Amino acid sequence: MTEQRFVRLERRAIIAIGGDDRRTFLQGLISNDVTRLSPERALFAAMLTPQGKFLFDLFLAEAADGSFLVDTEADRAEALVRKLTLHRLRAKVTIEPVATLSVYAAWGEGAAARLGLPEAAGSAAPVAGGIALVDPRLAAAGARLLLPEGGEAALIAAGFAPGSVEDWDRARIALGLPDGARDMEPEKALLLENGYEELAGVDFDKGCYMGQELTARTRYRGLIRKRLMPVVISGPTPAPGAIVRHGEAEAGEMRSSAGDLGLALIRLEAFRASGGQGLHCGEATLTASRPDWAKFPETE
Repeated sequence: MTEQRFVRLERRAIIAIGGDDRRTFLQGLISNDVTRLSPERALFAAMLTPQGKFLFDLFLAEAADGSFLVDTEADRAEALVRKLTLHRLRAKVTIEPVATLSVYAAWGEGAAARLGLPEAAGSAAPVAGGIALVDPRLAAAGARLLLPEGGEAALIAAGFAPGSVEDWDRARIALGLPDGARDMEPEKALLLENGYEELAGVDFDKGCYMGQELTARTRYRGLIRKRLMPVVISGPTPAPGAIVRHGEAEAGEMRSSAGDLGLALIRLEAFRASGGQGLHCGEATLTASRPDWAKFPETE
């Protein structure tokens, strides 16, 4: 059995959205259906530009007081607050950082059960003065927790061992899961290139939201030409943004990495032609694979 581990995700921060209009306010701005958010169900979503390009990744949980807690990137949290405030207009909504809670990841076989959660993506429940949620993208990724000071003690008491950020990065990269702007370039990345459809991060039936038109058109016209996928690295670890090649042809770009594992945005044409083998990036050779959960189009 895989050891169950936890780590504080210092790259993440929490924003609280409250007020009478909080649900309708968010519904018009983000990619998922906020009407499905409840104390028992968390969501994964994104905020997009009006042109449909990625801006922020969001994990949403509903607190006991009804406010929405948004787990997002720490170094871009202020920008998210400004963006949300810009769209608030006359809506009865409050938007503020939450300094009293931190984001943790807890993973390994049986992680959800240790927290008293069913093994279903998005399941959520109160725990240790905060909220625990099975990763709403993929249950195999374990749990995310929004915990007050002392959260580490609660996780250790539940049977989790302290891990490192690199441990967590290796676990999520092996599953093919993106981590915000490290893997999705703001104002350029497309949600469906990064698995948002399969990872339950976009709802195609909810109606209009900012950036909805391009996202829907990309899906219905089959316009996906690249996909984010795990790569095994043989040789020096390439820098994020480094060009991946198949022979002399450009095949994609590197994203985040941890040791000999990384994520790369690979052209599907190159992936099919190579079978994921023999790609190279600088002095490194890469072997790419399709995550088990991902559905790649069979043809261009």
